[in-house]
Amino acid sequence: MQPRLEPMLDLEWSQAIELPRTVASATRPSDIRRAWVHRAPEDLVVALYRASSGMHGEIPAPWWLRAVVEGRLESRELGFRIEDRIAGLLGRRPGWEFVPWAADGESGYWEFMPSERGASGHSIPTTVLNTSRHDGWIDVLPAHSSTTPPPIPVAGFAGLRSRLGEFEAVR
Repeated sequence: MQPRLEPMLDLEWSQAIELPRTVASATRPSDIRRAWVHRAPEDLVVALYRASSGMHGEIPAPWWLRAVVEGRLESRELGFRIEDRIAGLLGRRPGWEFVPWAADGESGYWEFMPSERGASGHSIPTTVLNTSRHDGWIDVLPAHSSTTPPPIPVAGFAGLRSRLGEFEAVR
């Protein structure tokens, strides 16, 4: 009888994506890149992801890792650069706040606070997050109050920069 390795892979993967407790004070994605998936050799990260996801299908993981494994993003480092460019843009603009406590394994997201409880009455602010859904790597969730609207795919960093006025107009 072969021993079952699923629980060990599950445990190993959950430890690989686990972030330190100091993540709550992060003000940009680079502040939370402390997990094993951020520091270990990329080929080992990809191998563990493949082994773990092979058992269960989709598992919690950073957007860039899913894209690298799918062959659509060149490297983890490129994913970090994309996150850092967004941080450089939004971190300098008034009203944008980085939220580090995203779903397990994810890289955090940005919220436009003036869109929350403003004149339009939305209870959930406009949100910018990275995604592996498309090769622009950026989605925007418009401010809303109840059912989450479908994400708006953005055509990369240049697309985000050119549409910021539109996204910030909802208040």
